[in-house]
Amino acid sequence: MLMAEEELLQELRSKATELFLREQWAESSGLYSQLIDRCRACLSTADRALDPDRFSKLQKSLCLALANRADASVKLRSLDEALRDCDEALAIEGSHFRALVCKGKILLSLGKYSAALECFKSAASLVPQANGNAETLNVWLEKCKKLEYQSRTGNFDFSDWVSGGFRGEIPELAEYIGPMQIKKSEISGRGLFATKNIDAGTVVLVTRAIAIERGIVMGEDSGSGENKQLVMWKNFIDRVAGCVSKCRRTRHLISTLSSGEDEEGLEVPDLSIFRSEASESHDCPNEKLDMNKILGILDVNSLVENANSAKVMGRNKDYYGVGLWFLASFINHSCCPNARRLHVGNHLMVIASRDVKAGEELTFAYFDVLQPPTKRREMAATWGFDCSCKRCEFEEKTRSKQELMDIETGLEVGMDAGGVVYRLEEGMRRWNVRGKEKGYLRASFWAAYGEAYASEKSAKRWGRRIPAAEAVVDSIAEATGSDDRVLKVLVEQLGRSGSGGGLGGGATLEMEKALKLGRGIYGKVVKKQALRALIEL
Repeated sequence: MLMAEEELLQELRSKATELFLREQWAESSGLYSQLIDRCRACLSTADRALDPDRFSKLQKSLCLALANRADASVKLRSLDEALRDCDEALAIEGSHFRALVCKGKILLSLGKYSAALECFKSAASLVPQANGNAETLNVWLEKCKKLEYQSRTGNFDFSDWVSGGFRGEIPELAEYIGPMQIKKSEISGRGLFATKNIDAGTVVLVTRAIAIERGIVMGEDSGSGENKQLVMWKNFIDRVAGCVSKCRRTRHLISTLSSGEDEEGLEVPDLSIFRSEASESHDCPNEKLDMNKILGILDVNSLVENANSAKVMGRNKDYYGVGLWFLASFINHSCCPNARRLHVGNHLMVIASRDVKAGEELTFAYFDVLQPPTKRREMAATWGFDCSCKRCEFEEKTRSKQELMDIETGLEVGMDAGGVVYRLEEGMRRWNVRGKEKGYLRASFWAAYGEAYASEKSAKRWGRRIPAAEAVVDSIAEATGSDDRVLKVLVEQLGRSGSGGGLGGGATLEMEKALKLGRGIYGKVVKKQALRALIEL
């Protein structure tokens, strides 16, 4: 009888392992479940005192089966189930090598770096199991230490990757939440607010996508491109729904996001629930979300990677990508934004695009804000809101000025760019426009400024009748943060002025301005030398 039982257990174990090696994760998990049930049944009838060897063997078989099923669950992205199996195995045998390593990997993928480090350290202390896996364990240990440091300090460095032309593996990133809090927003609903002064270029948030879908849609005719985007959107919805069904914590966090209804009545969640190390999944409320609620949440909160306020680094820049990142979903729009997105792999980094004061709300540009007020109002309407930021309020007061309306009309009908700039600058002088307000209007008519400075012929023609490009760049950057197009004009001006041949010369004041603008786009994740190469490209 015992022999037949052992043979059955061995047969189940062999079949499950074979399926696992074939990467048939679901089928493998099913057989491991059968094996686990058989082991539990045998243990319930086994007498530990009379037959300690058999009892010990059954326990070892159960621990190994639990660890193997956990591995299969990880492949299926059922991390809650995988973690439960590891914990059950370690409750039976606290020094079970496979269970420790598997649990460490799961905790690492969940962003619980300190707990993962303890698992790998415990596994490394085991002899002889650790000896045969010393090299692999050291890799995991070093990876944990690096990610734990990143998550604690917010220090990231892509310099080598950038200098190497983005070749090789995408840098591994930890999740990081900087000096911020969630509060009620005067803009809309809830928002993220700085809790201390933040310098331009500072990384304030790094978060991994809950789900993301990518594909190539450029270069196709509009009809097929739209159809492909619809297919991608459906696939994306399926990915999110799968994540929600498999993880209680994901289900809880997605339920905190807006679905576009009753914005003012939404509760303000505590920022701590978004910290990956703060809570266990089983501690989270077990919300029930129907598909209509999920669709509403995705419609409001999904982000496209290639957007006006975003930069995609590495090979993903060639793809159209749509994803969901929890905390980034709380960032509202402003036409004078102070933050940008940097996409690296499946991670989204929020970079301060200009200096941010403590108490100031972090904002993105949902659309191109280097446009006249009329165009921006149209774009805001397509997003379903009216923007009432400081810039829009100021420009609303100037709408009655007929000359300003004439300048906007002139820009639309193709009036000489230098002429548009000259008329606007003269108008601002007469209207006594100062400080950031001057930057607001210059940003609104950026198309004219950009064209005037891009053409040497136009620049020579208008000469000193229009302001120097450096002064305009400064005022726009102060008002609306860093932007690629504004940076490009400054870099071209540096090249024309012979400042050491573009950015390769001495550390001039203009070069430092260009580097600060570059940091507002790429953040302080790239050291000066690599940043110089990056913005010259």
